[in-house]
Amino acid sequence: MENITSIGFVGTGSMGRPMIHELLKKGYQVKVFDRYRSAAESVIAAGAQWADSPKDAAIGCQIVITCLPLPQDVLENMLGDQGALEGMASGTTWIDTSTTDYHNTLRIAKSAKAKGVYSIEGPVSNLSHMGVDFANSSIYCAGDREGYDMSLEVLNTITKIAFYVGEIGSAQTTKLLTNLLFYGPVAIAGDCFAISQQAGIPNHWMWDFVKASKGNSVATEQFMPMLFDGSYDSSCTLEIGVKDMSLTVALADEFGLTLPLGRVINERYHTSGRVYDQQQGHLKICKLTEDANELQVRIAGFVAPTKYGINKQYVRSAEVVTDKYGRIKPKLPESYRAPAFEPDVEQRQLAGALAAFMEYTNYVFVKEAYELGYGIGIRHDLITEMILWSVGTCWVFENFEGYKANPAVLDDVAAIKTELHLPLIQDVLGIWAR
Repeated sequence: MENITSIGFVGTGSMGRPMIHELLKKGYQVKVFDRYRSAAESVIAAGAQWADSPKDAAIGCQIVITCLPLPQDVLENMLGDQGALEGMASGTTWIDTSTTDYHNTLRIAKSAKAKGVYSIEGPVSNLSHMGVDFANSSIYCAGDREGYDMSLEVLNTITKIAFYVGEIGSAQTTKLLTNLLFYGPVAIAGDCFAISQQAGIPNHWMWDFVKASKGNSVATEQFMPMLFDGSYDSSCTLEIGVKDMSLTVALADEFGLTLPLGRVINERYHTSGRVYDQQQGHLKICKLTEDANELQVRIAGFVAPTKYGINKQYVRSAEVVTDKYGRIKPKLPESYRAPAFEPDVEQRQLAGALAAFMEYTNYVFVKEAYELGYGIGIRHDLITEMILWSVGTCWVFENFEGYKANPAVLDDVAAIKTELHLPLIQDVLGIWAR
């Protein structure tokens, strides 16, 4: 096929728009469709052409990319009466960047093959906000190798790094195992900060303390600030968290894996999905603990350093930090350093126990993530590289080889005296009590 110049894009949500902008910057002609035209206004203003249906978005394009929230959305937009596949010609490639059910992908790929269309399962891992905003994201690709090779330049435009991992199914598994390293630590960190706040430890001080500890992860570093400012993070809906954890547990069932900690987190997400509007931010999972205890895990006057927080017009510093792996993130201004605080002996012991608990559970999440990868036959080294480029900061993962976990921290956390109602912590501790 000639050089790729024209791309159809279906789905212009918070994940899709940054990719479209990158394509436009590189000179690609991009046609876009979304259920809500308002979601596409910024990319239309940047030069994308609006299409009235997925089919129209696909007509005349060499590659069609879907980026949609739910499995049924992918089916409808690809195989519906005005689905994109209807507008695709033989020799073109479909790339699905959604996190979906790979059985659906196989169904669509079968119909695509009958038309001579290549299919690539390519869920994007966005390294949280620094991925979306700084092109640090990675994409796992599975399916037709011809389509992957043909699309590689486009893939390297919309993401930092692309991996070819094999047959359809292996890419979704990789995305879900990396999601486990995000959703799980977020839920546990929320409860840990509630405990420390109740004990009189300022959240700002605790935030700095945990970031400097072995319990640090992308959850504490990048997502807790959007709990502290009460925004609950607008970049990802609770619905997506509920869906992703359900798919993760379904995969574990398919592989015959116990995945005990992942299942506890899945139940917690489902509970939050029943209680709160699923179109609100995914950090609503932490609100379960807040509401159960009539408290809010907050820092007075705090503004998370991201446009997905309370200040939608927040402008990040142009100064960035590049870590030893080449991952990029903005450097926080000095104003984000915690005010001076001197904890008493009990408070410092509590802070240490909670950070160690986050460290230990991060270790278990990493173990379960590897098990999911092994379940579908992905090599250890490839799983490691994909986690590195998909999850963001996680001290335990980055030091996993030779790491020795200390389960004694479970007894320390079980012995914490608090009046808070903490069913998630109790369920987590209950895994090892059985």
